[in-house]
Amino acid sequence: MTDTTKMSGRPVISATGLFTPEDSISNEELVASFNEYVRRHNETNAAAIESGQMDALTESSVEFIEKASGIKARHVMAKEPVLDPDVMAPRWPQRSNDELSLLAEIGVKAARQALENAGRKVEDVDAVLCAASNMERPYPAMAIEIQQELGIDGFGFDMNVACSSATFGIQTAADYIRSGNAKSVLVVSPEITSGHLNWRDRDSHFIFGDVATAVLVEDAALAPAQHWDIVGTKLKTVFSNNIRNNFGFLNRAYPEDAEGPDKLFVQEGRKVFKEVVPMVAKMIVDEAERLDIDPQGLRRLWLHQANAGMNRLIAQRVLGHEANEDESPTVLDTYGNTSSAGSIIAFHLHNGDLEAGDTGLICSFGAGYSAGTVFVRKAG
Repeated sequence: MTDTTKMSGRPVISATGLFTPEDSISNEELVASFNEYVRRHNETNAAAIESGQMDALTESSVEFIEKASGIKARHVMAKEPVLDPDVMAPRWPQRSNDELSLLAEIGVKAARQALENAGRKVEDVDAVLCAASNMERPYPAMAIEIQQELGIDGFGFDMNVACSSATFGIQTAADYIRSGNAKSVLVVSPEITSGHLNWRDRDSHFIFGDVATAVLVEDAALAPAQHWDIVGTKLKTVFSNNIRNNFGFLNRAYPEDAEGPDKLFVQEGRKVFKEVVPMVAKMIVDEAERLDIDPQGLRRLWLHQANAGMNRLIAQRVLGHEANEDESPTVLDTYGNTSSAGSIIAFHLHNGDLEAGDTGLICSFGAGYSAGTVFVRKAG
């Protein structure tokens, strides 16, 4: 392993990796499945609906989904059961304890791509942080399983700050570099968000998709010539019940437990929009000014991919004008909301054209509330 006494203590992003599931569900496919479920439900409960004991369910539409979110499709790990009106949830065979778990499997694929892109060997990596919203189990840590599969001699742990997990993970990794406790850290965000989504809820069934990302954070002395300097990071949390998931080992799962609909993803979308947009925009501007960066001079914003309207307004408040696709690229339309992975997907797919010296922002925000900013500058 590299002698850490020769390290600079200056963290950079050396490379990123992305795993995208092969299967994708279009809005047209999703609406057809959902509306069939609605038809069956209303037909089965016709008497109760007619007597006023039960409200009829309302059909969805492609127009409603795109207007509400900007999403046109989403990748998933299990397409057929999600679209089956009798199931409407992902299903896959249970794996034994001796097999690589599903979350670790896709995390490893993203991590290997990041290592390859950086020209890095696993022997060079000190730690793995699994930073994601939905862990497959409480323990052993997913990060340790990923570490084991990759063959990394070091340490790993899981962390969950919902949609901000990746940016919180990047700052944590950067702090290890700054302190000299590590020289190379993988931040892996495997997100199978289809598993916590209520596919029978008209207001949210279209939101999430599955994916995995990886970010290799390293000491500048070790990094390849093409890398991104981490200029500064800032994290913020404010408690809110407006985005919530109460599932856990102390609770029973829904829909099997009809008394617990909040065991899946629930949110007060309008309240989230109203409260998060100004909080995140102010956080970005304040931190940019603290770092002596003109926020309106940021070359690109890689924002959390949750809602097109939120991103549009945040970018406008930061840049001082309506952002175009070059200034604030979108992956939401084809990936959906992928929780902590969203801003990293945008960064991974849309950073190659920037020039040395260009400064940009990776930013996440979500349940908690939580928000994270990572200001980066492309090295020469």
